[in-house]
Amino acid sequence: MTGKSILSQPTLVLNRSWQAICTTTVRHAIVLAYNGRAKIIATDTYELHDFQSWADLSTMEETPVIHSVCFSIPAPEVLLLTNTNVYPQPRVVFSRRNIFKRDRYTCQYCGARPPVPELTIDHIIPRSKKGRSTWENCVVSCRQCNERKGNRTPDHPEVDLRVKPKRPLWLPFVTQNTKFPASWEKFVGELYWNVELDQSGD
Repeated sequence: MTGKSILSQPTLVLNRSWQAICTTTVRHAIVLAYNGRAKIIATDTYELHDFQSWADLSTMEETPVIHSVCFSIPAPEVLLLTNTNVYPQPRVVFSRRNIFKRDRYTCQYCGARPPVPELTIDHIIPRSKKGRSTWENCVVSCRQCNERKGNRTPDHPEVDLRVKPKRPLWLPFVTQNTKFPASWEKFVGELYWNVELDQSGD
């Protein structure tokens, strides 16, 4: 891996409470540490390092190192902001892909899991009856159930919705980096795996 590609790799950013809030590039992480706005976390020991003490570890094995004319420094994987306690705002893009992901590619009426081309998105309250395209009004449906439901509303006895839909609480930067480094697991693993799979009804 070249130095340029290392600099563009993601670094996980934590707030002062050690909560994951976003990712940045290795390049920006080094700048934040150099300016004293963040500490770099040694993910094996949880020790905090400023820029100089982290650069002193440039002989670390199995860790990519960035070399410049003035210094060498290991690529930081996790960064702790020292002057802010921003909290994550879990908002997921409302898209066909994310609706399918939230509903696990499963029909929310009959529970079937047909091939993806056989799945559709159904408006629980039909658009013809002023139903909106929102997380709470859209679910994955197989074509058969979608056709059978037709223009019916949830108060119809034949409309049997298995789970009440809701907005998912995934962290956007995690869902975009599902193959995150093992060193991130301590900070985002439980949040990622537990929150995403919690789809029980209200």
